Amino acid sequence: MKLKIGLPKGSLEVATFQMFKKAGFNISRSERSYFPIIDDEELEAVLIRAQEISRYVEEGVLDVGLTGQDWIMENKSRVVEIADLIYAKQGLRPVRWVVAVPKDAPIKSVKGLKGKRIATELVNVTKAYLRKNKVKAEVEFSWGATEVKPPELVDAIVELTETGSSLRANNLRIIDTVMESTTKLIANKKAYQDKWKKKKIDNIALLLKGALRAEEKVGLKMNVPQDKLKKVISILPAMRTPTISTLSEKNWCALETIIDEKTVRDIIPKLKGAGAQGIIEYALNKVIY
Repeated sequence: MKLKIGLPKGSLEVATFQMFKKAGFNISRSERSYFPIIDDEELEAVLIRAQEISRYVEEGVLDVGLTGQDWIMENKSRVVEIADLIYAKQGLRPVRWVVAVPKDAPIKSVKGLKGKRIATELVNVTKAYLRKNKVKAEVEFSWGATEVKPPELVDAIVELTETGSSLRANNLRIIDTVMESTTKLIANKKAYQDKWKKKKIDNIALLLKGALRAEEKVGLKMNVPQDKLKKVISILPAMRTPTISTLSEKNWCALETIIDEKTVRDIIPKLKGAGAQGIIEYALNKVIY
């Protein structure tokens, strides 16, 4: 039996392949192939634009897939959301769909969009956003290069952004956020009722979530004199409690723990000052709770 999985082609492609590698799945494909090879005989993969994946999962063409919450909402797809995987093209954070207008436009808020023309790829979600704010405006589908359309072709756009740099480069300013979106692992409802497929999907979710947690964590090992142990432990913001073992050398112990990578540069000097020696920092592939 095989599980058919849809992987996002485009901006999320490289990040997705890297995440799967950390999760233990090596993916390879030729430059023009849309059918990657995964070193798991139970998986059959296909590369599809993220915009389409939720439709194919809902219809059962795919058993499972990775796509954004934005496209699930845009397609109004009825699928099982298995896991929230917070990663994007440029980092481990949600992306935003924002309303942007020319820098010198008089529009200051969503109310200023009344009677205006808006271009976006996210048409249904944008229309729902306008209805929620009781604003009537014309929304048209954009086939791409949306940032270059204001002010000559449209008055405003709703566009995806991570940092806002592309919008600023095109002399646009953000006036509101329509929605935030994260990558989701989704499954077909019927497929998820199948015992074998459900177990396979859940195992993939477990490994992917573990790989993502590991992106922001590192391991630390060190040797500590017994009389300095309490002080050293007080410095460590461990996920649970550090692992401590005795060394062959009298009155010394080895300590190992996992911490947030962003705290390492502050903590290591403190550990050294507290008496820790032989401090080793190492990368992690997966962190499973």
